Amino acid sequence: MTKAYDALIIGAGHNGLVCAFYLAKAGLKVRIVEARDVVGGAAVTEEFAPGFRNSVASYTVSLLQPKVIADMKLADHGYRVIERPISNFLPQEDGGYLKLGGGLERTQAEFRKFSARDAEVLPQYYDALENVAELLRDLALRVPPNVGEGMRTLLDGARQGRRFATLSLEQQRDVLDLFTKSARTMLDSWFESEAVKAAFGFDAVVGNYASPDTPGSAYVLLHHVFGEVNGKKGAWGHSVGGMGKITEIMAKVCRDHGVEISLESPVAKVLVDGGKAVGVKLVGGEEIAAARVIANVGPKLLYERMMDAGDLPADYERRIKGFKAGSGTFRMNVALSELPKFTCLPEPGEHHQSGIILAPTLDYMDRAFLDAKRDGWSKEPIVEMLIPSTVDDSLAPEGCHVASLFCQQFAPELPGGRDWDDEEEAAADCIIDTVEKHAPGFRASIVGQTRLSPKGLERKFGLVGGDIMHGNMSLDQLWSARPVLGNGGYRGPVKGLYMCGAGTHPGGGVTGAPGHNAAQVILRDRGLFAPRWR
Repeated sequence: MTKAYDALIIGAGHNGLVCAFYLAKAGLKVRIVEARDVVGGAAVTEEFAPGFRNSVASYTVSLLQPKVIADMKLADHGYRVIERPISNFLPQEDGGYLKLGGGLERTQAEFRKFSARDAEVLPQYYDALENVAELLRDLALRVPPNVGEGMRTLLDGARQGRRFATLSLEQQRDVLDLFTKSARTMLDSWFESEAVKAAFGFDAVVGNYASPDTPGSAYVLLHHVFGEVNGKKGAWGHSVGGMGKITEIMAKVCRDHGVEISLESPVAKVLVDGGKAVGVKLVGGEEIAAARVIANVGPKLLYERMMDAGDLPADYERRIKGFKAGSGTFRMNVALSELPKFTCLPEPGEHHQSGIILAPTLDYMDRAFLDAKRDGWSKEPIVEMLIPSTVDDSLAPEGCHVASLFCQQFAPELPGGRDWDDEEEAAADCIIDTVEKHAPGFRASIVGQTRLSPKGLERKFGLVGGDIMHGNMSLDQLWSARPVLGNGGYRGPVKGLYMCGAGTHPGGGVTGAPGHNAAQVILRDRGLFAPRWR
């Protein structure tokens, strides 16, 4: 083996970088091994056509924890996020449109075009959502109580449950609704307009291979609203330089603290000796010793492909096999000679700087999912378009633009033994056709493109099933049960093995929270950090 490290992290995605920073800052000798030739995991910026650059997978900012931003001093190194002037823009089937965001009064004015009642109840809906979102913010940087640790489990659970106990009965009912109900059931209890329900319901299918009618989909909606940008809760924005700028800065901060980062170093196997993780073996044959191994990859990739079955408890192996992964995501980047001209709003405007949602109703979203289950993908898929070059001219040549197309309801595995490599192009054409219906001339304006099917996302980023969340965000795979009950506190089932990726609490998105929390557990286990209850 090569020289030993205090901590060896598999994967230089943003959570791995965050974890490495905190460990190195505490004095540990840390090395990261990354399979690709660039840091960042799914948060990377690449040139995909001559002169056109864009975020390849992850594409927008809100959930990155303010504490992580402050602790790593990201702003001192060039971190900058430009807020969207409005949150979302939804063209409608009747030729109209709905704009969401830009302040309560503006949104209420938009809602009145569809329903005076919906405009009236909007403040109460926002209050209900914010009360529960605040609960999530409070839990995001806390280590979940790990079932099976006796008194520590009880004390941790009691401490974290105090916030819930202070909620009013009405607020506790809201929590129950958002954690258990379908997005449609929850939204039907608030609103009557289909356009309004679609504006909020879209978040329920982001990275979620499910219908808005699926029980528990309301939580996925909630997961996407507990972030903030520049101190504004619930806001979303564009990272100047793309998402890769964030991870480039994180990598620099890590290196400044002595972290070694090895690129093009894919891990073949986690080495276990005497029931303890002692290092890793790279695909090239090099073995690296470490006192602890920290996986910033999804649970399916770690336990099913990087470890020998005999090194895992039999029950754990069975439960990981049942761990659900596959977000139904198809990701495209397109280089454009001009801005899209939407039939309902053709001139350039603030809607081009927002999230452009091509999914006008919950019924549309439900059909997309049912079609995908039957046929592999929907002929009318859910498409979110962002055009970051409208606020960041470094991404495209003058007068041109780049657009991110985040598309939902593409089966992780095609039915009938079909292969995504054979059908990726046809699916991409279907996506472009969907945009073309709302913005005639869009296809003719494309001068370059990249496409990543679920299989392509797995091949490029190691996202099993193309799952951008490292695993479904369902109630049985959240908090203390993420990824498996009894190992929800960032410790693996093998001594010396830890997890710090989105397959742990609080889940997917560019948050930095799993990396932050895992580091605190590791430091506590090493005796460098004491929990407050002690």
